[in-house]
Amino acid sequence: MEKLVVFGKNRLYGDVYISGAKNAALPILAATILSEGSYQISNIPLLNDIKTMSKLLFTLGITHRLEGNVLHLTNNGDDKLIEVPYDLVKTMRASILLLGPILAKKGEARVSLPGGCAIGERPVDLHISALEKMGATITVEDGYIHAVCKKLKGCVIDFEKVTVTGTENILMAATLAEGRTVLNNAATEPEVEDLANILIKMGATIDGAGTPCIIIDGVASLKSVDYEVMPDRIECGTFLAAVTATGGKIKVHNAPISSMTAILNALEEAGLELDIEDDNTLTATSSGYVKSVDIETSVYPGFPTDMQAQFMAAMLKADGVSTVSENIFENRFMHVAEYKRMGADINVEGDTATVKGVKHFTGAQIMASDLRASAGLVIAGLIADSESDISRIYHLDRGYETFEKKLSNLGADIKRVKSEDQ
Repeated sequence: MEKLVVFGKNRLYGDVYISGAKNAALPILAATILSEGSYQISNIPLLNDIKTMSKLLFTLGITHRLEGNVLHLTNNGDDKLIEVPYDLVKTMRASILLLGPILAKKGEARVSLPGGCAIGERPVDLHISALEKMGATITVEDGYIHAVCKKLKGCVIDFEKVTVTGTENILMAATLAEGRTVLNNAATEPEVEDLANILIKMGATIDGAGTPCIIIDGVASLKSVDYEVMPDRIECGTFLAAVTATGGKIKVHNAPISSMTAILNALEEAGLELDIEDDNTLTATSSGYVKSVDIETSVYPGFPTDMQAQFMAAMLKADGVSTVSENIFENRFMHVAEYKRMGADINVEGDTATVKGVKHFTGAQIMASDLRASAGLVIAGLIADSESDISRIYHLDRGYETFEKKLSNLGADIKRVKSEDQ
C-alpha cells in the first residue's frame, strides 16, 4: 500500500494540463458495447477506474490496447458474453453503465450490483424501473441484476429525481430500442452531453442532450468511431481550489471553462483572480488570503458535489465563517473528521457544515474515505503548518491522473511513499 506525505506552506506556480474527464470516459467506453468494430478513444485519463472498465469490457469480448492517452478497442461482436462479474465491479460504481448497452445489444445482461465510494445510498432502482418500462424483465438475486428483453421499446421515462448514470444508461439503451424514447428530468451534466455526442457520431438520433428533456429515436444499428473525451472539470476545479488556498499563480491548459461557471464563480468570490485567455486556457492568481463563501451543492449547472470536499478545504483558513450544504449525497461529510484532526473548526448539522476559518492549521495522519475527499485532504495538507500523512490514496488514483506529480511540478512538497499501516 502507499500513502502521500505532504509538507505545507508552499505556494503553487507554473503550468498544469488537465486530463480527460473520468466521468465522461467511463460511459463513452461503455458505449462501445453497442456496435462491433474498432474504436480509438483519445484523451483517456490514466486511472484505476479506466483500467477496471477496460477489464470489464474484455469480459464482454472487447479487446483493448493503450498507447499513451489513446485507448484502442475492438468489439468482436460476441453476443454470448453478457455477464459483468462482482470481482471487477466491486470497486467502481460506474459499472452499472454496462447494463443498458449490453441489454440493448445482446438481449440479455447479468450485471453485479456495483460498489464504489462510501458516500451514501445511490440506488440503481431508477435504472431498473426505466428498463422495465421499455419492456425488459428484470430480477435481482445473489447480488446480480439479470435483465432479459428481445427488443427494447421506446417510451416516455419520467425520472423521479435527476440521475446522471441513470440518464446515461437509458440514453445508451434507447439508441437501439424500437421507436422513440423521451427522457424527462434528465441530467444536464456536460459529461452526459459528451456521451450523446459519441452516440450521435456512431449513428444515433438524439435531440436535447444537455437539457432536461432528451429525445432518442432508435436505429437498427450503430457503427464504431474515433472520439476524443472532454477535459475533466472536477480535476480543473481541484487545482483551482488548491491555488486559492495556498496562494500563487498557475496557468491551466485543456480546461473545460464553459462547463465550470458555478465552480469559477465560487472561487472568484473566495478571492481567486481569473484571466481567461480562450475556451480552454486560463491563468489563476491567488494572494493566499481566502474570503469565506457559502455554497450548496446541486445538480448541474449548480455547484457540483464532486467539488464540495476540495472547496471546503479552501475554506479551512478563510477569513470568517462559511457554510457548505450538501444536497446530493447524505453521507458526504466523512472528510470533516479528518479536517478536524488537523485543527479545523467545523460543525455539522444535518446536511450543512459550518466552517470557521482558523489561523493555525497543523499537519496530521489522516485517512481518505472516498475519491473527492482524498483530493480535499491533499489541499488541506498543502496549507498546513507541518507534515501530513494521507493514507488510503487508492481512492485518489481512481479519479486523478498523476495528481501528486502535477502538484509537485507546481512547487508543492508532496511525495508518494510505501506504507505498511493502511
